[in-house]
Amino acid sequence: MSDEEIREEERVDVAVETSDVAIRVRGLRNSFGSQTVHDDLDLDVRKGEILGVVGGSGTGKSVLMRSIIGLQTPEQGEIHVFGESMIGRLDDEALAVRKRWGVLFQGGALFSTLTVAENVEVPIREYYPNINPRLRDEIAAYKIRMTGLPAEAAPKYPAELSGGMKKRAGLARALALDPDLLFLDEPTAGLDPIGAAAFDDQTRSLQRTLGLTVFLITHDLDTLYSICDRVAVLADKRVIAVGTIDELLATDHPWIQEYFNGPRGRAATAAVTREKGRQQQGAPHAPDGRQ
Repeated sequence: MSDEEIREEERVDVAVETSDVAIRVRGLRNSFGSQTVHDDLDLDVRKGEILGVVGGSGTGKSVLMRSIIGLQTPEQGEIHVFGESMIGRLDDEALAVRKRWGVLFQGGALFSTLTVAENVEVPIREYYPNINPRLRDEIAAYKIRMTGLPAEAAPKYPAELSGGMKKRAGLARALALDPDLLFLDEPTAGLDPIGAAAFDDQTRSLQRTLGLTVFLITHDLDTLYSICDRVAVLADKRVIAVGTIDELLATDHPWIQEYFNGPRGRAATAAVTREKGRQQQGAPHAPDGRQ
C-alpha cells in the first residue's frame, strides 16, 4: 500500500468515527433520454441508522442507490460518503471509501458458477489479493454463519439454494469486508412472510452488533415498521419527506397517506401493536423461520 493510500485510509477512518452523516446527497439529477428520474434530489443518511427508502414504481429508488455507489453517473449534483466526494471518481479511486460499504442487490446477484464460499470471497480477493488463502476461507466461513446459513451451505452453488438462502448468501458477501455501510435493495422481495420477518430480524441484529448504517430499499411495510429508524419517500422526482413513520403520517401528501394508511399499512400497524403488547407482557417473540 502506497503512502497516499495509507493517508486516505487514515482520513476515512477519522471521518467514519467523527461524522454524524454517512451519506449526503445534494441537487441530484438523473435522466434517461427524455425521462427525468431525479431532479434536485437531496438526502442525508445518518450514521448508525436503518433508513428505509420507498416510492412508487419509476421513482428511481435503485437508481439513487446505484448513483451513490458509483454504478450510475448523475447529470448533476453532489454525493459524499463519509465526507468523500463520489462523483466522477474512477474505479481505482476512493478505494478507502468503497471498501467501507457492502451491497446486497435484488435476488442476491450471486455468481452462478461460484460456490457460496467463493461468492463471499469475491470482494476479499478484489481488495486484498495477497491475503492468505486459508484466512480468506476462514473469513468466508465466519460470514456465512453470521448471516444464519448452515456451514454446509458453503460448498453449494446458488442453483442448489432456496430463495431465502440466496439472500443470506448475498448478505454474507456484502459483509465480507466488515463494512460500515450496508446497501440492501429489496432484500425481502420474493420471501414468504416468515422468511421475510426472519431476514428483518437478522438485519436489525447485525446492524446493532456491527454498528452498521443501512440504506434499505423496500416495498415491505412490515420491514419499514419493524426495523427502520426513519423512512425517505421518493416522489415527484425528489425526496419529498424523511422521518419516522409517525412523522410521515402527519404529512398531507396524498401518496404518503395512501401508502401508509391503506389496507397493508393498517395491517402492518396492527402487527407492530400486537408485538409491542407481547413484549410488554413478557411473552416471547413470535418464532422466526428461515427458508
